[in-house]
Amino acid sequence: MNAKTSKAQNQVRVRFAPSPTGFLHIGGARTALFNWLYAKAKGGTFVLRIEDTDRKRNSEEAVNAILEGLRWLELDWEGDPVSQFEQADRHREVAKELLAKGQAYKCFLSAQELTEMRAKAEALKQPFRVQSPWRDRDANEASEGAPFVIRLRAPDEGTTLIKDQVQGDVSFPNKDLDDLILLRSDGSPTYNLAVVVDDHDMGITHVVRGVDHLSNAARQTLIYQSMNWSVPTWAHVPLIHGPDGAKLSKRHGALGVEAYRDMGYLPGALRNYLVRLGWSHGDDEIFTLDQMIEWFDLDGIGKSPARFDFDKLAALNGHYIRHSEDRDLVSHIENLLPFIEGGDAMLEKLEGGMGEKLLASMPGLKERAKTLTELIDSAGYLFAQRPLTLNKKAAKLLHEDARKNLSVLFLKLEALDDWTNDSIENVVRTFAQENDLKLGSVAQPLRAAITGSNVSPPIFEVIAILGRKEALLRIKDKTD
Repeated sequence: MNAKTSKAQNQVRVRFAPSPTGFLHIGGARTALFNWLYAKAKGGTFVLRIEDTDRKRNSEEAVNAILEGLRWLELDWEGDPVSQFEQADRHREVAKELLAKGQAYKCFLSAQELTEMRAKAEALKQPFRVQSPWRDRDANEASEGAPFVIRLRAPDEGTTLIKDQVQGDVSFPNKDLDDLILLRSDGSPTYNLAVVVDDHDMGITHVVRGVDHLSNAARQTLIYQSMNWSVPTWAHVPLIHGPDGAKLSKRHGALGVEAYRDMGYLPGALRNYLVRLGWSHGDDEIFTLDQMIEWFDLDGIGKSPARFDFDKLAALNGHYIRHSEDRDLVSHIENLLPFIEGGDAMLEKLEGGMGEKLLASMPGLKERAKTLTELIDSAGYLFAQRPLTLNKKAAKLLHEDARKNLSVLFLKLEALDDWTNDSIENVVRTFAQENDLKLGSVAQPLRAAITGSNVSPPIFEVIAILGRKEALLRIKDKTD
C-alpha cells in the first residue's frame, strides 16, 4: 500500500475491514454490502482490508472464508486485499512522528502500577481512565532499558464531536477519552492507530461500520487531528438483533455466509434481505440489484437495531426462486451440490446428462420451493436409484389393490407411442374412468411408485420428464 495515496476530489472511497478470526458472519456481510452499494451508488470505489494483526487468532482459512463469502454474495472489490499486518512499519512510523511532534509520549507505567490505579478507581466507584504521570515527565527519568508504550497526548478538556451520517451529532467529553496506547511495549501498533493510518493511506473518505465502533470514532478522530489529516465521514449503522430483540447469536442465525449458501439461499435473495436490515426505501421490500444501487444512500439507514427473521428470509428466497430463470437455478444447484451431503454423486449425474431433465422439471419444482435444498429434495426422484425406497406414506399408498391397478396401467403406458405429459395424463384418466375409480386413487399410487414419495411436482409431468424406460421400470419394480 502506498503511504502517499491521494484521494481524487469528491471521489467516494469506502472499505470493508474484517478480522480473519472466523467466517464472514451475517453482520459483517451486511456491512460489506452497505459499503459496496454506497460506492456503486456514488460512482466510487470499494476496497478490502484484512485486519490481521492478531496473529494468534488469525488464520489463512478464515481469510479464504471471508473472500469466498464476499464472492458468493457477488461483492467485488478494487485491487488486491490489503493486509493490515504488513503495514506495521508504516504504523510505527506514524507513532514516532507523533512522538517527535509532542502529540504522543513514552509511558513507563508498569503493569503493577496500572493494576493499582484500576483498583483505586473501582474502590471510588469511578470509571477507570489512565492518567499517566509520564504525560508531563521527561522520558530520561526512567530507568535505562525500562519497557514503555507510546501513548497519544489527548486533550483533557472540551469535547470531541462526531458528525455521524446515521447517528447524528454525538459528543464525547475529552476527559473520558484517555491517552490511548499507539504502540505497545513490544513495538506492535494498536488497533486504533492501525485503522487510522490505513484509512488515511488508502484514501478512505467514508467509514461505514457497526455502531459498536462509535466510541472508537472519537478516539480515532483525535489521532487524525494530531496528524493534521482529514477526518473521514462517519456512518455507524445499527446492530442486528434476533426476532426476540436480543443481540443476534447463533440460535438466531448469526452464522457464516457459507452456511446460508449451504442451506440453499440465493445470493441475490440474501443481498435483498440484508439491505432491508436497517435500510429502507419507502415501503419497498423487493429490489433488483440495479434498484439497490440507484436508491441506496446513508440517509436511508435507521438508528434502531434491525431484527433478523428466518421466515421472512425464506419467503423472500422463495420469491427469488420463482422468478429466476430455470437455467440459472440449475447453475445455482450445480454450484451448491459440492457443499451438501451426497451432492458429488448428484453432480456427476447432472454432468452425465441429467442436467437437461432437471432443467425440464424446473417449472414444476420451483413453484413450491423456498430454498435450493428444497428444490434438490423435490428433484430427488431424478437422481434416485432403482429400486426406489418408499417413505411411510408412499408405502401405504401401494396396497394390494393399488399394485393390481398399476400392473394394468403399466401395460397401457408401455403401449403408448407419444410419451408426453398430455398423452400420459389421458391414459391414466381413461383408465380411472373405465374402472370407475377416482383419479387420485390411481395417480397417488403411481406417484409413490415413480418418486418414492407421496408428494411431488405434477405426476404426469414427472413421468414425461423421467422418460419411458426409467418410468416403466420403476412402475414394474412396485408391481412384481
